Amino acid sequence: MKPVPQATSLRRAPVQRRSAERLTRILDACAALLDEVGYDALSTRAVAQRAGVPIGSVYRFFGNKRAMADALAQRNLERYTERVTERLRATEAQGWRAAMDAVLDEYLAMKRTAPGFSLVDFGNQIPVGSRDAEPNTRVADRLTDLLSDYLDRTPDEDLRRVFLVAVEAADSLVHLAFRIAPEGDERIIEEARELLRAYLARVLD
Repeated sequence: MKPVPQATSLRRAPVQRRSAERLTRILDACAALLDEVGYDALSTRAVAQRAGVPIGSVYRFFGNKRAMADALAQRNLERYTERVTERLRATEAQGWRAAMDAVLDEYLAMKRTAPGFSLVDFGNQIPVGSRDAEPNTRVADRLTDLLSDYLDRTPDEDLRRVFLVAVEAADSLVHLAFRIAPEGDERIIEEARELLRAYLARVLD
């Protein structure tokens, strides 16, 4: 079964498998409709119809569409964490540069393929165009916890600050790459990769 988002935006967490599956369908429908109609035209009724559930089922979990988008963003973060974890297992003992490539590559893969990701990613773009520091802090904290064992480093405040700077820089450059080209301008992406390597080398080498 797919992971259930642990988002505070949920009115009620699903307990039974059937309820969890219904929540998954609701979030899948929300993601698909975000790509099709955008956030402004998104409605809880349309999500219920796409998911094949009663409108009351949507309101059981979410008070409004903003809460639904927040839960989708949290699910994106959980899935991203899983993907990075799998990649780190595959790149074990290859060093921090391979780990950083995994972190960036999995973000790019989700940006290109995950429904709704271009609008909500990890929660910092709704309303459309808004930029909030909190999601990047959550991502940086998650990556610090994931990578500290891999790098044999203590996940202290210094390491968290380094990863926060790296996440903020990568976030800005990846968004620039996708503004220039629908699939992400490869030259900008490579510049981002080189920038991250140069910045992290002084701390991780």
